[in-house]
Amino acid sequence: MTLAFDVAVRAEAELGEGATWDPATGRLLWIDILGARLHTYDPATGRRTVRRTEQHVGAAKPRAGGGLVLNLRDGVGLLDPDGAFRWLHHEPVPGRRGNDAVVAPDGSLVVGTMRYDEAPGGGTLSRVTGDGAVSVLLDDVTVSNGTGWSPDGRLMYYIDTPTRRIDVFDHREDGTIGGRRTLAVVEEGAGFPDGLTVDADGCVWVALWNGSAVRRYTPGGELDRVIELPVPLVTCCAFGGPELSDLYVTTARVGLTGPPPLAGSLLVVPGAGKGVAQPAFAG
Repeated sequence: MTLAFDVAVRAEAELGEGATWDPATGRLLWIDILGARLHTYDPATGRRTVRRTEQHVGAAKPRAGGGLVLNLRDGVGLLDPDGAFRWLHHEPVPGRRGNDAVVAPDGSLVVGTMRYDEAPGGGTLSRVTGDGAVSVLLDDVTVSNGTGWSPDGRLMYYIDTPTRRIDVFDHREDGTIGGRRTLAVVEEGAGFPDGLTVDADGCVWVALWNGSAVRRYTPGGELDRVIELPVPLVTCCAFGGPELSDLYVTTARVGLTGPPPLAGSLLVVPGAGKGVAQPAFAG
């Protein structure tokens, strides 16, 4: 199968990330981490918005009651529908920032952190409930990245980028995880796994940093599809659109000398597959 991409938003994001479909508004949310900007894109009208965030922002996800939850440098914050900001969990750690975050099947937020210098073991993966309670799931992470669940919610997929692995955990009803094992390993020379999303067939789509591609792995760990892209730093992918059939892909240009024209843009692969509706944060 040959899948072609289109340019959804031509941009020059320094570190584009966090593609998320918001079904309540029919918009695609995405962020520029180092640019401290929150972007929205409406594919029906082409309308775009850009808002500066209070700090470097690793992820932005819809809330059940409206507004957004943000994974920021110093913790997790809430953006209310009227634009007001407040902290839900404030935990500044010098040299550390929030990175990728995903809403779990139970409505909690699973948030990752990493050190700016990417020091080994300097990051964490934690679960934040709607009332702000925090529990650490993993405390020895280097670059916490893609996280997602199988369609039945029983498995959690996870990437700590320097390991080159896509790992899988058993996901328990109380939100804890266990039984870590490896689903697949990205071989040297093919880039590093970054963000991920899971489709309705339980296949795992993985963006490849320094790999110019998105890959799909079956639930058994077999690589069965590759989408080549004209930019080296591919960061995140998510299904969106009214049928959840279009794969949106964020990209970056940070550190590139003479970056290609589309580096930092939001790309889309129409009709790539079938996504799974994501829950809103219960806070």
